[in-house]
Amino acid sequence: MNLLTINGMTKAFTDKILFENADFSINENEKVGVIGINGTGKSTLLKIMAGLEEPDSGEVIKGNNVIIKYLPQNPVFDKDDTILDAVIKRNTTKENEWTIEGDAKSILNKLGFDDISLNVNTLSGGQRKRIALAAVLLAPAQILILDEPTNHLDSEMTEWLEEYLRRYKGSIIMVTHDRYFLDRVTNRIVEIDNGSLYSYNANYERFLELKEERFNIETAQDRKRQSILRKEIEWIRRGAKARSTKQKARIDRFEEMSKAKGPQRDASVSMNSLSQRMGKKTIELEHISKSFGDKKVIDDFSYIFLKNSHVGFVGNNGCGKSTLMKIITGVITPDSGSVEIGDTIKVGYFSQENEYMDEELKVIDYITNVADYIRTDDGVVTASQMLDKFLFTGSLKYQVIKRLSGGEKRRLYLLRILMEAPNVLILDEPTNDLDISTMNVLEDYLDTFDGIVITVSHDRYFLDRTVDRIFAFKGNGIIKQYEGGYTEYHEKVMKEETPVVTVTKKADEEKNYKERVQKLKFTYKEQKEFETIDDDIAALETRLSEIDDEMIKFATDFVKLKDLTEEKEKTENLLSEKMDRWMYLNELNEKIEEQKRDK
Repeated sequence: MNLLTINGMTKAFTDKILFENADFSINENEKVGVIGINGTGKSTLLKIMAGLEEPDSGEVIKGNNVIIKYLPQNPVFDKDDTILDAVIKRNTTKENEWTIEGDAKSILNKLGFDDISLNVNTLSGGQRKRIALAAVLLAPAQILILDEPTNHLDSEMTEWLEEYLRRYKGSIIMVTHDRYFLDRVTNRIVEIDNGSLYSYNANYERFLELKEERFNIETAQDRKRQSILRKEIEWIRRGAKARSTKQKARIDRFEEMSKAKGPQRDASVSMNSLSQRMGKKTIELEHISKSFGDKKVIDDFSYIFLKNSHVGFVGNNGCGKSTLMKIITGVITPDSGSVEIGDTIKVGYFSQENEYMDEELKVIDYITNVADYIRTDDGVVTASQMLDKFLFTGSLKYQVIKRLSGGEKRRLYLLRILMEAPNVLILDEPTNDLDISTMNVLEDYLDTFDGIVITVSHDRYFLDRTVDRIFAFKGNGIIKQYEGGYTEYHEKVMKEETPVVTVTKKADEEKNYKERVQKLKFTYKEQKEFETIDDDIAALETRLSEIDDEMIKFATDFVKLKDLTEEKEKTENLLSEKMDRWMYLNELNEKIEEQKRDK
Protein backbone atom coordinates (compact mmCIF):
# COMPACT_ATOMS: atom_id res chain seq x y z
CA MET A 1 0.00 0.00 0.00
CA ASN A 2 1.21 3.46 -0.87
CA LEU A 3 1.90 5.63 2.18
CA LEU A 4 3.18 8.88 0.66
CA THR A 5 3.53 10.28 -2.87
CA ILE A 6 5.22 13.37 -4.31
CA ASN A 7 4.13 14.41 -7.81
CA GLY A 8 5.86 16.93 -10.09
CA MET A 9 8.04 18.44 -7.38
CA THR A 10 10.17 21.47 -8.16
CA LYS A 11 12.36 23.08 -5.52
CA ALA A 12 15.08 25.73 -5.82
CA PHE A 13 17.19 27.90 -3.55
CA THR A 14 17.92 31.23 -5.25
CA ASP A 15 19.35 30.16 -8.64
CA LYS A 16 20.18 26.57 -7.61
CA ILE A 17 17.56 24.07 -8.77
CA LEU A 18 17.46 20.99 -6.51
CA PHE A 19 14.46 19.21 -8.06
CA GLU A 20 12.74 19.75 -11.38
CA ASN A 21 9.40 18.02 -11.94
CA ALA A 22 10.52 15.06 -9.80
CA ASP A 23 8.27 12.22 -8.59
CA PHE A 24 8.66 10.03 -5.52
CA SER A 25 6.63 7.54 -3.49
CA ILE A 26 7.12 5.16 -0.59
CA ASN A 27 5.11 2.02 0.10
CA GLU A 28 4.55 -0.22 3.09
CA ASN A 29 7.61 -2.12 4.36
CA GLU A 30 10.03 -0.30 2.05
CA LYS A 31 13.41 0.62 3.49
CA VAL A 32 14.76 3.37 1.24
CA GLY A 33 18.26 4.84 1.22
CA VAL A 34 18.68 8.29 -0.41
CA ILE A 35 22.12 9.05 -1.82
CA GLY A 36 23.68 11.88 -3.80
CA ILE A 37 26.42 14.49 -3.66
CA ASN A 38 26.21 17.00 -0.80
CA GLY A 39 24.10 19.96 -1.81
CA THR A 40 21.85 18.05 -4.23
CA GLY A 41 18.85 18.15 -1.87
CA LYS A 42 18.84 14.94 0.18
CA SER A 43 17.94 16.64 3.48
CA THR A 44 15.49 18.93 1.65
CA LEU A 45 13.68 15.88 0.26
CA LEU A 46 13.35 14.43 3.78
CA LYS A 47 12.03 17.75 5.15
CA ILE A 48 9.43 17.96 2.37
CA MET A 49 8.30 14.41 3.18
CA ALA A 50 8.12 15.27 6.88
CA GLY A 51 6.02 18.35 6.14
CA LEU A 52 8.66 20.81 7.37
CA GLU A 53 9.20 22.40 3.96
CA GLU A 54 6.97 22.95 0.94
CA PRO A 55 7.98 22.36 -2.68
CA ASP A 56 7.88 25.39 -4.99
CA SER A 57 5.46 23.44 -7.15
CA GLY A 58 3.99 19.94 -7.19
CA GLU A 59 2.01 18.10 -4.54
CA VAL A 60 2.71 15.89 -1.52
CA ILE A 61 -0.02 13.32 -0.81
CA LYS A 62 0.05 11.45 2.50
CA GLY A 63 -2.20 8.47 3.24
CA ASN A 64 -4.93 8.74 5.86
CA ASN A 65 -3.75 8.02 9.41
CA VAL A 66 -0.12 7.73 8.27
CA ILE A 67 2.14 8.83 11.16
CA ILE A 68 5.60 10.15 10.23
CA LYS A 69 8.51 10.56 12.66
CA TYR A 70 11.57 12.56 11.64
CA LEU A 71 15.20 12.57 12.85
CA PRO A 72 16.90 15.85 11.79
CA GLN A 73 20.63 16.32 11.37
CA ASN A 74 20.74 18.86 14.20
CA PRO A 75 17.94 18.21 16.73
CA VAL A 76 16.74 20.89 19.16
CA PHE A 77 15.50 20.25 22.72
CA ASP A 78 13.84 22.28 25.45
CA LYS A 79 16.48 23.92 27.64
CA ASP A 80 15.34 22.17 30.87
CA ASP A 81 15.10 18.64 29.43
CA THR A 82 17.04 15.81 31.01
CA ILE A 83 18.10 12.97 28.72
CA LEU A 84 15.21 10.77 29.92
CA ASP A 85 12.66 13.61 29.74
CA ALA A 86 13.69 14.42 26.15
CA VAL A 87 12.82 10.87 25.08
CA ILE A 88 9.71 10.25 27.20
CA LYS A 89 7.87 13.52 26.57
CA ARG A 90 7.93 12.96 22.81
CA ASN A 91 6.52 9.44 22.97
CA THR A 92 4.13 8.99 25.89
CA THR A 93 0.63 7.77 24.92
CA LYS A 94 -2.27 6.20 26.83
CA GLU A 95 -1.19 2.81 25.50
CA ASN A 96 2.42 2.97 26.68
CA GLU A 97 2.35 5.25 29.75
CA TRP A 98 3.25 2.33 32.05
CA THR A 99 6.07 0.96 29.87
CA ILE A 100 7.59 4.02 28.20
CA GLU A 101 10.12 4.78 30.94
CA GLY A 102 11.55 1.25 30.90
CA ASP A 103 11.65 1.21 27.09
CA ALA A 104 13.38 4.60 27.03
CA LYS A 105 16.02 3.54 29.56
CA SER A 106 16.73 0.36 27.58
CA ILE A 107 17.24 2.09 24.25
CA LEU A 108 19.30 4.91 25.81
CA ASN A 109 21.56 2.28 27.34
CA LYS A 110 22.05 0.72 23.89
CA LEU A 111 23.09 4.15 22.61
CA GLY A 112 25.71 4.65 25.31
CA PHE A 113 23.94 6.69 28.03
CA ASP A 114 24.62 5.68 31.64
CA ASP A 115 23.53 8.84 33.50
CA ILE A 116 20.14 9.79 32.02
CA SER A 117 19.55 12.60 34.52
CA LEU A 118 21.98 14.98 32.78
CA ASN A 119 20.62 18.13 31.13
CA VAL A 120 20.51 17.78 27.33
CA ASN A 121 22.01 21.23 26.73
CA THR A 122 25.22 20.30 28.58
CA LEU A 123 25.94 17.55 26.03
CA SER A 124 27.80 17.52 22.71
CA GLY A 125 26.06 17.69 19.36
CA GLY A 126 26.76 14.00 18.78
CA GLN A 127 25.18 13.04 22.12
CA ARG A 128 22.09 15.13 21.39
CA LYS A 129 21.79 13.39 18.01
CA ARG A 130 21.77 10.00 19.76
CA ILE A 131 19.07 11.18 22.20
CA ALA A 132 16.92 12.31 19.26
CA LEU A 133 17.51 8.93 17.59
CA ALA A 134 16.31 7.13 20.73
CA ALA A 135 13.17 9.29 20.79
CA VAL A 136 12.36 8.61 17.13
CA LEU A 137 12.90 4.85 17.41
CA LEU A 138 10.48 4.61 20.34
CA ALA A 139 7.73 6.53 18.55
CA PRO A 140 4.92 4.55 16.89
CA ALA A 141 4.99 5.45 13.19
CA GLN A 142 4.26 4.12 9.71
CA ILE A 143 7.23 6.02 8.23
CA LEU A 144 10.56 6.74 9.90
CA ILE A 145 12.53 9.55 8.24
CA LEU A 146 16.16 9.47 9.38
CA ASP A 147 18.76 12.06 8.38
CA GLU A 148 22.25 10.63 9.03
CA PRO A 149 21.24 8.20 11.82
CA THR A 150 24.71 6.57 12.00
CA ASN A 151 26.64 9.81 12.55
CA HIS A 152 28.21 9.84 16.04
CA LEU A 153 27.52 6.12 16.59
CA ASP A 154 30.41 3.79 17.33
CA SER A 155 30.65 0.46 15.51
CA GLU A 156 28.82 -1.50 18.21
CA MET A 157 25.92 0.98 18.26
CA THR A 158 25.79 1.02 14.46
CA GLU A 159 25.53 -2.78 14.32
CA TRP A 160 22.75 -2.70 16.93
CA LEU A 161 20.83 -0.02 14.97
CA GLU A 162 21.39 -1.99 11.77
CA GLU A 163 19.69 -5.06 13.27
CA TYR A 164 16.92 -2.94 14.85
CA LEU A 165 15.99 -1.34 11.52
CA ARG A 166 16.21 -4.64 9.66
CA ARG A 167 13.47 -5.97 11.98
CA TYR A 168 11.46 -2.72 11.99
CA LYS A 169 7.86 -3.34 10.81
CA GLY A 170 7.16 0.06 9.28
CA SER A 171 8.70 1.89 6.32
CA ILE A 172 11.99 3.79 6.51
CA ILE A 173 13.55 6.47 4.35
CA MET A 174 17.00 7.63 5.35
CA VAL A 175 20.04 9.55 4.26
CA THR A 176 23.23 7.82 5.33
CA HIS A 177 26.73 7.56 3.88
CA ASP A 178 27.53 4.28 5.67
CA ARG A 179 27.73 1.89 2.74
CA TYR A 180 27.69 -1.34 4.79
CA PHE A 181 24.64 0.02 6.65
CA LEU A 182 22.88 0.83 3.36
CA ASP A 183 23.72 -2.60 2.00
CA ARG A 184 22.32 -4.50 4.98
CA VAL A 185 19.23 -2.42 5.82
CA THR A 186 17.75 -1.06 2.59
CA ASN A 187 15.71 -2.79 -0.11
CA ARG A 188 15.56 0.29 -2.35
CA ILE A 189 18.04 3.03 -3.28
CA VAL A 190 17.00 6.46 -4.57
CA GLU A 191 19.77 8.53 -6.16
CA ILE A 192 19.48 12.29 -6.58
CA ASP A 193 21.34 13.41 -9.69
CA ASN A 194 20.99 16.75 -11.50
CA GLY A 195 17.49 17.48 -10.16
CA SER A 196 16.09 14.02 -10.97
CA LEU A 197 15.36 11.01 -8.77
CA TYR A 198 16.47 7.55 -9.94
CA SER A 199 14.96 4.61 -8.07
CA TYR A 200 16.51 1.14 -7.84
CA ASN A 201 14.72 -1.76 -6.11
CA ALA A 202 17.89 -3.10 -4.56
CA ASN A 203 20.27 -2.76 -1.68
CA TYR A 204 23.47 -0.75 -2.11
CA GLU A 205 25.60 -3.54 -3.60
CA ARG A 206 23.00 -4.36 -6.24
CA PHE A 207 22.40 -0.63 -6.86
CA LEU A 208 26.03 -0.26 -7.96
CA GLU A 209 25.52 -3.00 -10.55
CA LEU A 210 22.22 -1.51 -11.78
CA LYS A 211 23.72 1.98 -11.98
CA GLU A 212 26.54 0.64 -14.16
CA GLU A 213 23.93 -0.96 -16.41
CA ARG A 214 22.06 2.37 -16.58
CA PHE A 215 25.27 4.17 -17.50
CA ASN A 216 26.03 1.67 -20.27
CA ILE A 217 22.51 2.08 -21.72
CA GLU A 218 22.75 5.88 -21.58
CA THR A 219 26.21 5.73 -23.19
CA ALA A 220 24.83 3.63 -26.05
CA GLN A 221 21.95 6.08 -26.47
CA ASP A 222 24.36 9.01 -26.46
CA ARG A 223 26.51 7.36 -29.17
CA LYS A 224 23.38 6.98 -31.27
CA ARG A 225 22.48 10.64 -30.65
CA GLN A 226 26.00 11.75 -31.66
CA SER A 227 25.75 9.70 -34.86
CA ILE A 228 22.44 11.34 -35.78
CA LEU A 229 23.86 14.75 -34.95
CA ARG A 230 26.77 14.23 -37.34
CA LYS A 231 24.33 13.43 -40.15
CA GLU A 232 22.18 16.43 -39.27
CA ILE A 233 25.23 18.71 -39.28
CA GLU A 234 26.13 17.46 -42.77
CA TRP A 235 22.56 18.11 -43.91
CA ILE A 236 22.61 21.68 -42.56
CA ARG A 237 26.04 22.39 -44.05
CA ARG A 238 24.82 21.36 -47.49
CA GLY A 239 22.67 24.45 -47.36
CA ALA A 240 19.20 23.01 -46.85
CA LYS A 241 16.76 25.85 -46.38
CA ALA A 242 14.10 25.77 -43.67
CA ARG A 243 11.28 26.72 -46.08
CA SER A 244 8.89 23.89 -45.35
CA THR A 245 7.34 22.84 -42.04
CA LYS A 246 9.10 19.50 -42.35
CA GLN A 247 12.53 21.14 -42.79
CA LYS A 248 11.85 23.59 -39.92
CA ALA A 249 10.88 20.73 -37.61
CA ARG A 250 14.08 18.92 -38.56
CA ILE A 251 16.22 21.93 -37.60
CA ASP A 252 14.33 22.29 -34.28
CA ARG A 253 14.95 18.61 -33.56
CA PHE A 254 18.65 19.06 -34.33
CA GLU A 255 18.93 22.00 -31.92
CA GLU A 256 17.16 20.05 -29.17
CA MET A 257 19.47 17.04 -29.63
CA SER A 258 22.59 19.23 -29.63
CA LYS A 259 21.64 20.67 -26.23
CA ALA A 260 21.28 17.23 -24.62
CA LYS A 261 24.05 16.14 -22.26
CA GLY A 262 25.66 12.73 -22.32
CA PRO A 263 25.90 10.49 -19.23
CA GLN A 264 28.52 11.40 -16.64
CA ARG A 265 30.43 8.98 -14.44
CA ASP A 266 31.01 9.72 -10.77
CA ALA A 267 34.25 11.56 -10.13
CA SER A 268 37.41 9.68 -9.29
CA VAL A 269 40.96 10.80 -8.66
CA SER A 270 43.62 9.39 -10.98
CA MET A 271 46.75 11.33 -10.07
CA ASN A 272 49.72 11.12 -7.80
CA SER A 273 48.77 12.53 -4.42
CA LEU A 274 50.12 15.80 -3.10
CA SER A 275 52.73 15.49 -0.36
CA GLN A 276 56.18 16.62 0.69
CA ARG A 277 59.33 14.54 1.09
CA MET A 278 59.59 12.59 4.35
CA GLY A 279 62.89 11.94 6.16
CA LYS A 280 63.86 8.89 8.20
CA LYS A 281 62.25 10.04 11.43
CA THR A 282 58.44 10.10 11.39
CA ILE A 283 56.18 10.21 14.50
CA GLU A 284 57.25 8.31 17.61
CA LEU A 285 54.98 7.88 20.64
CA GLU A 286 56.73 6.71 23.81
CA HIS A 287 54.81 5.53 26.91
CA ILE A 288 51.88 7.91 26.41
CA SER A 289 49.35 8.05 29.27
CA LYS A 290 46.36 10.33 29.73
CA SER A 291 43.52 10.51 32.24
CA PHE A 292 40.59 12.83 32.84
CA GLY A 293 39.85 12.74 36.56
CA ASP A 294 39.44 9.08 37.53
CA LYS A 295 38.97 7.98 33.92
CA LYS A 296 42.10 6.62 32.27
CA VAL A 297 41.81 6.82 28.48
CA ILE A 298 45.38 5.96 27.42
CA ASP A 299 47.75 3.81 29.47
CA ASP A 300 51.43 3.52 28.52
CA PHE A 301 50.96 3.47 24.73
CA SER A 302 54.05 3.37 22.49
CA TYR A 303 54.18 3.21 18.70
CA ILE A 304 56.34 4.38 15.77
CA PHE A 305 54.39 5.25 12.62
CA LEU A 306 56.23 3.79 9.63
CA LYS A 307 56.50 5.48 6.24
CA ASN A 308 53.45 4.96 3.99
CA SER A 309 51.54 3.09 6.71
CA HIS A 310 47.75 3.42 6.86
CA VAL A 311 46.57 2.95 10.45
CA GLY A 312 43.03 3.04 11.88
CA PHE A 313 41.88 3.63 15.47
CA VAL A 314 38.53 2.26 16.66
CA GLY A 315 36.62 2.10 19.92
CA ASN A 316 33.49 3.25 21.71
CA ASN A 317 32.56 6.92 21.90
CA GLY A 318 34.54 8.75 24.57
CA CYS A 319 37.24 6.10 24.83
CA GLY A 320 40.10 8.48 23.91
CA LYS A 321 40.61 8.20 20.15
CA SER A 322 40.30 11.93 19.43
CA THR A 323 42.36 12.65 22.56
CA LEU A 324 45.23 10.61 21.11
CA MET A 325 44.98 12.51 17.80
CA LYS A 326 45.17 15.82 19.69
CA ILE A 327 48.19 14.56 21.63
CA ILE A 328 49.94 13.71 18.34
CA THR A 329 49.20 17.18 16.94
CA GLY A 330 50.20 18.96 20.16
CA VAL A 331 46.73 20.28 20.99
CA ILE A 332 46.71 18.24 24.24
CA THR A 333 49.67 17.38 26.46
CA PRO A 334 49.91 13.79 27.78
CA ASP A 335 50.13 13.19 31.54
CA SER A 336 53.30 11.19 30.90
CA GLY A 337 55.33 10.02 27.93
CA SER A 338 56.53 11.91 24.89
CA VAL A 339 55.74 12.60 21.22
CA GLU A 340 58.69 13.04 18.88
CA ILE A 341 58.08 14.32 15.35
CA GLY A 342 60.69 14.35 12.60
CA ASP A 343 61.89 17.64 11.12
CA THR A 344 60.46 16.83 7.66
CA ILE A 345 57.02 15.83 8.93
CA LYS A 346 54.14 18.07 7.90
CA VAL A 347 50.81 17.08 9.46
CA GLY A 348 47.42 17.75 7.87
CA TYR A 349 44.77 17.40 10.60
CA PHE A 350 41.17 16.91 9.46
CA SER A 351 39.35 17.29 12.78
CA GLN A 352 35.73 16.51 13.61
CA GLU A 353 34.90 20.23 13.54
CA ASN A 354 35.79 22.50 10.63
CA GLU A 355 38.28 25.28 11.24
CA TYR A 356 37.00 28.85 10.98
CA MET A 357 35.90 29.75 7.46
CA ASP A 358 35.38 33.27 6.16
CA GLU A 359 32.01 32.54 4.60
CA GLU A 360 32.07 35.68 2.49
CA LEU A 361 34.96 34.21 0.46
CA LYS A 362 34.36 32.48 -2.84
CA VAL A 363 35.10 28.76 -2.93
CA ILE A 364 38.07 29.13 -5.26
CA ASP A 365 39.55 31.99 -3.20
CA TYR A 366 39.39 29.85 -0.04
CA ILE A 367 41.61 27.28 -1.82
CA THR A 368 43.96 29.66 -3.64
CA ASN A 369 44.69 31.38 -0.32
CA VAL A 370 46.60 28.16 0.46
CA ALA A 371 48.10 27.51 -2.99
CA ASP A 372 47.40 28.42 -6.61
CA TYR A 373 48.82 25.09 -7.74
CA ILE A 374 50.64 21.99 -6.49
CA ARG A 375 53.45 20.09 -8.21
CA THR A 376 53.16 16.30 -8.46
CA ASP A 377 55.04 13.61 -10.38
CA ASP A 378 52.37 14.05 -13.07
CA GLY A 379 53.06 17.77 -13.38
CA VAL A 380 51.30 20.88 -12.11
CA VAL A 381 47.75 20.59 -10.72
CA THR A 382 45.97 23.92 -10.34
CA ALA A 383 43.56 24.84 -7.57
CA SER A 384 40.75 24.93 -10.12
CA GLN A 385 41.58 21.40 -11.31
CA MET A 386 41.65 20.13 -7.74
CA LEU A 387 38.24 21.70 -7.14
CA ASP A 388 36.94 19.81 -10.19
CA LYS A 389 38.30 16.54 -8.84
CA PHE A 390 36.63 17.15 -5.48
CA LEU A 391 33.25 17.83 -7.11
CA PHE A 392 33.28 21.65 -7.11
CA THR A 393 32.58 22.14 -10.79
CA GLY A 394 31.32 24.96 -12.98
CA SER A 395 29.75 27.94 -11.22
CA LEU A 396 30.02 26.23 -7.82
CA LYS A 397 33.69 27.33 -7.67
CA TYR A 398 32.63 30.96 -7.66
CA GLN A 399 29.86 30.77 -5.08
CA VAL A 400 30.44 32.30 -1.66
CA ILE A 401 31.00 29.72 1.08
CA LYS A 402 27.93 30.72 3.09
CA ARG A 403 25.73 29.38 0.28
CA LEU A 404 27.20 25.87 0.53
CA SER A 405 25.53 23.03 2.41
CA GLY A 406 27.13 21.66 5.57
CA GLY A 407 28.48 18.67 3.66
CA GLU A 408 29.92 20.87 0.91
CA LYS A 409 31.73 22.99 3.51
CA ARG A 410 33.14 19.80 5.03
CA ARG A 411 34.40 18.69 1.61
CA LEU A 412 35.95 22.10 0.97
CA TYR A 413 37.73 22.01 4.33
CA LEU A 414 39.17 18.59 3.43
CA LEU A 415 40.46 19.86 0.09
CA ARG A 416 42.14 22.87 1.75
CA ILE A 417 44.07 20.50 4.02
CA LEU A 418 45.16 18.37 1.05
CA MET A 419 46.29 21.46 -0.86
CA GLU A 420 48.80 22.16 1.94
CA ALA A 421 50.58 18.98 0.72
CA PRO A 422 51.06 17.26 4.10
CA ASN A 423 53.01 14.01 4.28
CA VAL A 424 51.03 12.83 7.34
CA LEU A 425 47.23 12.91 7.21
CA ILE A 426 45.27 12.62 10.47
CA LEU A 427 41.60 12.06 9.70
CA ASP A 428 39.28 12.24 12.72
CA GLU A 429 35.88 10.85 11.69
CA PRO A 430 36.38 11.92 8.06
CA THR A 431 33.18 10.31 6.78
CA ASN A 432 30.81 12.30 9.02
CA ASP A 433 28.82 14.64 6.74
CA LEU A 434 30.69 13.58 3.59
CA ASP A 435 28.61 12.08 0.77
CA ILE A 436 29.45 8.73 -0.80
CA SER A 437 30.85 10.29 -3.98
CA THR A 438 33.28 12.41 -1.94
CA MET A 439 34.31 9.38 0.13
CA ASN A 440 35.03 7.49 -3.09
CA VAL A 441 37.20 10.42 -4.24
CA LEU A 442 39.01 10.51 -0.89
CA GLU A 443 39.57 6.74 -0.94
CA ASP A 444 41.00 6.92 -4.47
CA TYR A 445 43.25 9.77 -3.34
CA LEU A 446 44.52 7.82 -0.31
CA ASP A 447 45.37 4.84 -2.54
CA THR A 448 48.29 6.85 -3.94
CA PHE A 449 49.05 9.06 -0.94
CA ASP A 450 52.83 9.13 -0.48
CA GLY A 451 52.89 9.40 3.28
CA ILE A 452 51.32 8.24 6.55
CA VAL A 453 47.54 8.09 7.06
CA ILE A 454 46.13 7.94 10.60
CA THR A 455 42.36 7.50 10.71
CA VAL A 456 39.78 7.56 13.50
CA SER A 457 36.50 6.23 12.14
CA HIS A 458 33.38 4.20 12.88
CA ASP A 459 32.79 3.72 9.15
CA ARG A 460 33.46 0.01 8.63
CA TYR A 461 33.57 0.25 4.82
CA PHE A 462 36.00 3.18 4.87
CA LEU A 463 38.33 1.34 7.28
CA ASP A 464 38.25 -1.81 5.14
CA ARG A 465 39.04 0.30 2.10
CA THR A 466 41.87 2.46 3.47
CA VAL A 467 43.77 0.92 6.43
CA ASP A 468 46.01 -2.12 6.85
CA ARG A 469 46.39 -2.05 10.65
CA ILE A 470 43.89 -1.29 13.40
CA PHE A 471 44.37 -0.23 17.02
CA ALA A 472 41.33 -0.89 19.22
CA PHE A 473 40.65 0.96 22.48
CA LYS A 474 39.61 -1.77 24.93
CA GLY A 475 38.82 0.38 27.98
CA ASN A 476 40.87 1.47 30.99
CA GLY A 477 43.45 2.95 28.63
CA ILE A 478 44.35 -0.37 26.98
CA ILE A 479 45.01 -0.18 23.20
CA LYS A 480 45.41 -3.46 21.29
CA GLN A 481 46.88 -3.92 17.79
CA TYR A 482 45.28 -5.96 14.97
CA GLU A 483 46.52 -6.52 11.41
CA GLY A 484 44.20 -5.91 8.45
CA GLY A 485 41.08 -3.82 7.90
CA TYR A 486 37.88 -3.61 9.93
CA THR A 487 36.38 -6.93 8.80
CA GLU A 488 39.52 -8.85 9.73
CA TYR A 489 39.68 -7.03 13.08
CA HIS A 490 36.01 -7.82 13.79
CA GLU A 491 36.47 -11.51 12.95
CA LYS A 492 39.49 -11.75 15.28
CA VAL A 493 37.57 -10.07 18.11
CA MET A 494 34.67 -12.52 17.65
CA LYS A 495 37.10 -15.44 17.84
CA GLU A 496 38.65 -13.99 20.99
CA GLU A 497 35.26 -13.69 22.67
CA THR A 498 33.47 -16.80 21.40
CA PRO A 499 35.54 -19.49 23.20
CA VAL A 500 34.88 -17.84 26.55
CA VAL A 501 31.15 -17.82 25.90
CA THR A 502 31.17 -21.40 24.61
CA VAL A 503 33.13 -22.79 27.56
CA THR A 504 30.85 -21.01 30.02
CA LYS A 505 27.75 -22.34 28.25
CA LYS A 506 29.06 -25.92 28.27
CA ALA A 507 30.07 -25.65 31.91
CA ASP A 508 26.60 -24.37 32.82
CA GLU A 509 24.93 -27.18 30.89
CA GLU A 510 27.08 -29.80 32.61
CA LYS A 511 26.31 -28.28 36.00
CA ASN A 512 22.57 -28.20 35.26
CA TYR A 513 22.68 -31.76 33.96
CA LYS A 514 24.37 -33.06 37.13
CA GLU A 515 21.86 -31.23 39.29
CA ARG A 516 18.93 -32.67 37.30
CA VAL A 517 20.34 -36.21 37.52
CA GLN A 518 20.77 -35.92 41.26
CA LYS A 519 17.21 -34.62 41.67
CA LEU A 520 15.95 -37.15 39.09
CA LYS A 521 13.28 -34.83 37.71
CA PHE A 522 12.73 -32.11 35.15
CA THR A 523 12.24 -28.53 36.12
CA TYR A 524 8.88 -27.10 35.05
CA LYS A 525 10.52 -25.29 32.12
CA GLU A 526 12.41 -28.42 31.00
CA GLN A 527 9.21 -30.50 31.16
CA LYS A 528 7.38 -28.05 28.90
CA GLU A 529 10.36 -27.92 26.54
CA PHE A 530 10.58 -31.74 26.40
CA GLU A 531 6.89 -31.97 25.45
CA THR A 532 7.21 -29.56 22.50
CA ILE A 533 10.76 -29.95 21.23
CA ASP A 534 9.94 -32.66 18.65
CA ASP A 535 7.34 -30.37 17.06
CA ASP A 536 9.78 -27.45 17.16
CA ILE A 537 12.42 -29.48 15.32
CA ALA A 538 9.91 -30.67 12.73
CA ALA A 539 8.76 -27.08 12.09
CA LEU A 540 12.36 -25.90 11.57
CA GLU A 541 13.08 -28.78 9.18
CA THR A 542 9.91 -27.93 7.22
CA ARG A 543 10.93 -24.27 6.99
CA LEU A 544 14.39 -25.24 5.69
CA SER A 545 12.77 -27.28 2.95
CA GLU A 546 10.50 -24.33 2.06
CA ILE A 547 13.49 -21.98 1.92
CA ASP A 548 15.29 -24.31 -0.51
CA ASP A 549 12.21 -24.26 -2.79
CA GLU A 550 11.98 -20.46 -2.56
CA MET A 551 15.69 -20.06 -3.40
CA ILE A 552 15.09 -21.95 -6.63
CA LYS A 553 11.99 -19.84 -7.36
CA PHE A 554 13.79 -16.53 -6.75
CA ALA A 555 17.15 -17.52 -8.25
CA THR A 556 17.29 -14.32 -10.32
CA ASP A 557 16.08 -11.96 -7.58
CA PHE A 558 19.33 -10.83 -5.90
CA VAL A 559 17.70 -9.04 -2.96
CA LYS A 560 15.19 -11.83 -2.17
CA LEU A 561 17.89 -14.48 -2.56
CA LYS A 562 20.15 -12.64 -0.11
CA ASP A 563 17.33 -12.49 2.48
CA LEU A 564 16.57 -16.19 2.02
CA THR A 565 20.25 -17.10 2.41
CA GLU A 566 20.44 -15.19 5.69
CA GLU A 567 17.19 -16.78 6.94
CA LYS A 568 18.47 -20.24 6.01
CA GLU A 569 21.68 -19.70 7.97
CA LYS A 570 19.75 -18.54 11.05
CA THR A 571 17.29 -21.45 10.76
CA GLU A 572 20.11 -23.99 10.45
CA ASN A 573 21.82 -22.55 13.53
CA LEU A 574 18.56 -22.68 15.49
CA LEU A 575 17.95 -26.26 14.37
CA SER A 576 21.45 -27.25 15.51
CA GLU A 577 20.79 -25.73 18.94
CA LYS A 578 17.45 -27.50 19.18
CA MET A 579 19.06 -30.85 18.30
CA ASP A 580 21.69 -30.39 21.02
CA ARG A 581 18.91 -29.55 23.44
CA TRP A 582 16.88 -32.61 22.33
CA MET A 583 19.84 -34.91 23.08
CA TYR A 584 20.30 -33.37 26.53
CA LEU A 585 16.61 -33.64 27.46
CA ASN A 586 16.24 -37.21 26.16
CA GLU A 587 19.36 -38.38 27.98
CA LEU A 588 18.07 -36.81 31.17
CA ASN A 589 14.65 -38.42 30.65
CA GLU A 590 16.24 -41.85 30.20
CA LYS A 591 18.14 -41.45 33.48
CA ILE A 592 14.94 -40.45 35.28
CA GLU A 593 13.01 -43.40 33.84
CA GLU A 594 15.89 -45.76 34.73
CA GLN A 595 15.90 -44.48 38.31
CA LYS A 596 12.15 -45.03 38.53
CA ARG A 597 12.55 -48.64 37.35
CA ASP A 598 15.30 -49.27 39.89
CA LYS A 599 12.99 -48.14 42.63
